[in-house]
Amino acid sequence: MTSFASLSRRLAPAAVALVAVAFAYYLARVPSASAATRQQVASGYAFSKLPIAMPPGYSPTRTIREVNPQYEHLRSWISSVGASIAMTDLRGTGRADALCLVDTRTDQTVVTYAPTAPVSDRFTPFVLNPAPLPMDAAMAPMGCTPGDLNLDGRMDLLVTYWGRTPVLFLARSGVAGTSLAGYQPTELVPAVSVDGRYHGPRWNTNAVNVGDYEGNGHPDLLISNYFPDSDVLDPQGQPNVSMNTSLSNATNGGGAHLLRWYGARSGPAPAVQYVEEPTAIPYRIATGWTLAIASADLTGDGRPEIYIANDFGKDRLLYNRSTPGHLRFTEAIGSRAPTTPKSFVLGLSSFKGMGVDFADLDHTGKFDMLVSNITTAWGLEESNFTWMNDAANEAQMKTSLAAGEAPFTQQAQEKGLAWTGWGWDVKAADFLNRGRLDVVQAEGFIQGHTNRWPWLQEMAMNNDVVFANPSMWPNFRPGDDIAGDQPFAFYSQGNDGRYVNINAQLGMTGTVPSRGIAIGDSRGNGNLDFAIARQWGAPEFYANESTATGHYLSLNLYQPALAGATAPSAGPPAYGATVRVTSAGRTQISQLDGGSGHSGKRSFGVHFGLGSEAGPSDVQLQWSDSGGRLHRQNLRLAPGTHTFVLSSTAREV
Repeated sequence: MTSFASLSRRLAPAAVALVAVAFAYYLARVPSASAATRQQVASGYAFSKLPIAMPPGYSPTRTIREVNPQYEHLRSWISSVGASIAMTDLRGTGRADALCLVDTRTDQTVVTYAPTAPVSDRFTPFVLNPAPLPMDAAMAPMGCTPGDLNLDGRMDLLVTYWGRTPVLFLARSGVAGTSLAGYQPTELVPAVSVDGRYHGPRWNTNAVNVGDYEGNGHPDLLISNYFPDSDVLDPQGQPNVSMNTSLSNATNGGGAHLLRWYGARSGPAPAVQYVEEPTAIPYRIATGWTLAIASADLTGDGRPEIYIANDFGKDRLLYNRSTPGHLRFTEAIGSRAPTTPKSFVLGLSSFKGMGVDFADLDHTGKFDMLVSNITTAWGLEESNFTWMNDAANEAQMKTSLAAGEAPFTQQAQEKGLAWTGWGWDVKAADFLNRGRLDVVQAEGFIQGHTNRWPWLQEMAMNNDVVFANPSMWPNFRPGDDIAGDQPFAFYSQGNDGRYVNINAQLGMTGTVPSRGIAIGDSRGNGNLDFAIARQWGAPEFYANESTATGHYLSLNLYQPALAGATAPSAGPPAYGATVRVTSAGRTQISQLDGGSGHSGKRSFGVHFGLGSEAGPSDVQLQWSDSGGRLHRQNLRLAPGTHTFVLSSTAREV
């Protein structure tokens, strides 16, 4: 006679399977907001989609890239990234009314003006040409990151590629207007070519972060690559390419390159020098397939922490232990309770990190984190992450991170942000100035007419040992579709605190897959606009025409320009500056974002919605000067836009 214990052991796998199926069914049946609720939450928003001016004679025709022969059967997958966009101020007016974008349909980097820019700020759009630096057909731009990297008060542009190391387009002095002639192409990684051809490493970059990691006011760089150094886009390339070694824990990616700012000069022949710190990030956590990076000062010591979002495996939260002249980071990992799924523990997740942003979601004066993952129902239904900051204060956060502990709890489902689609860039901003952050998220993967989800799901069931070999992957060719019809997401917070996706109510239903998101105040009127980069589609600009908006506080924060520079603006962005605003008994925190996310970069303005509060707010500024000294200053500021130069004190100009 079969014993009860023996029967239980035999039935256990079936029971576990039934529980898993029931849980999956529950996830797919999570109730969504009603149409009436969505319409109510959407009231007050108004956006106009405006065309973006492109260079004269611009003629986009491409729909896919040429790739290494080893990738030919999955070239749609390989061709699924690269669209990017940034909003910035190229003329020193305080308005973020210029755009730098990568259009995959031409594989060109375009500099143009926002559709809302006044006539005085407009110029003839142009393509950034890296000549005379060596280029070849196996290279393609992937992103454009604005920043004043040589600290002369002029906005430079950092362009990253597949197939080579990044190129700096440094703004020259003495050149009138905005044109290609005003930029000097410069290698980020020094190289010498005796025959005019490129002989450097074949970096394949998809993530950049600019931050003052050392705490001395200088813009350091973290460049993280996706594919290992190899001939990804070379149709005659060597068979030296690889895919990820796992769908959940791949560590054979291109890796992180952390570069410390060393020195610079301005003038008609500008320059900037960086020194790579190869041991700044431990090697064992620096070789992921990185798609996004963000940084923020979690501990209040003036040196930002870093979040690295890795595809196919564990994201990393890095605690900043840097000292003058030496960059150093260590990993912090969340704690797991008995009922916590392993992937809901920061640093242990097997999900597909695609985008990341720091934001104060609950107005607690602490940074939380938003992370995009793949969340397609009946496809790969993981979950986006909303990491809520559990530390009582910055001092407690510092103690925890120093001990290797990350005090964050995953609350995406509770916030209404868990499931959207195949997510990419994600950004938080207050588009109605009501004192509540909205969340915008890029969506969609490969657009076609033949559903290939079954092939992808079958591949996901394979043993990890086969993944690295491209020939073991199924076909993903032109015409194949994976999550190709997912519209951009626009989340607004309802009165119950949960977020609701109101993209349909706002008319944002285009299904060309989106990638990067840029946000900024292009008119200087306190209303934030945004732009979207589309993969194999035209970029889009959304002008914020909302009238039911609250009061706002916008800060343009600069630092003194490099000695000897004749800055056309108030100075370089005050990299590393953090701002706390207390109004109506609540505190919000934000920062000057030097360049976070996937392939979208917001402007340098620090913006707060104040709602109905028309009186002055208490404001605390924190920044580091060029000597590495940390400063804090308390101010009372009326609503509106204020401009400060931060040196030993904050001086309004």
